[in-house]
Amino acid sequence: MNAVRPRLITFDLDGTMVDTAAEIAEAANRTLREIGLPTRPLGEVTVLIGHGTRELMRGLLAQAREAGHTQVDQLDTDAVMACFERHYHDTTGTDSRLYPGCLEGLQRLRDAGVQLACVTNKEIRFARRVLEVTGLAPFFGIVIGGDSLVEKKPHPLVIDHCLGALSVDQSQAAHVGDSSIDVDTARRAGVRAWAVPYGYNGGRAIETAQPDGLFASIDHIADHVLSDLQAA
Repeated sequence: MNAVRPRLITFDLDGTMVDTAAEIAEAANRTLREIGLPTRPLGEVTVLIGHGTRELMRGLLAQAREAGHTQVDQLDTDAVMACFERHYHDTTGTDSRLYPGCLEGLQRLRDAGVQLACVTNKEIRFARRVLEVTGLAPFFGIVIGGDSLVEKKPHPLVIDHCLGALSVDQSQAAHVGDSSIDVDTARRAGVRAWAVPYGYNGGRAIETAQPDGLFASIDHIADHVLSDLQAA
């Protein structure tokens, strides 16, 4: 791991700080029912989380097509997304669960003067609601959603934007996530790629993405960063 202690840590949201799979799946299944398609088990929806809600619904529609539901080809994607967003508006924040060690870790990092940002592919209006409901909003001076900029993860712009806004060099930053998307984003942006093992990542072990650091929880990340501060 890089010896230079971070001045900025950017965090993914879904699967990293908050378990939102159940409420996302509920919105997706309400949408599938409304458009006349069979619902999918939580696990099958969860593996599609990470690229944004539009890609998630495209994945579910592709699965339905492969299962022989040819009416999918007659559906208008924009209309499907409008349906999903209406349902997700109702379910966002209703079953958002903080992962163990998240709140404690963020508190310790902030108290130590580390700047924190949230970088997610979830649309910004939904991301802000999850942060508010879970009590995480006050920790983040910057929140970047999948529709905040002209690009989203894994494009490095999302982290570059945070670095520029907070005047932090790449060598003094790390990005934390649960998926290969996050590792790829960090690598492209030239910051440390840190990961937690309990998230979604399409159902694959995060070790396969070879992050620079793998931590059992965000509290363990705080342990690592604060030990560097104390040694400095």
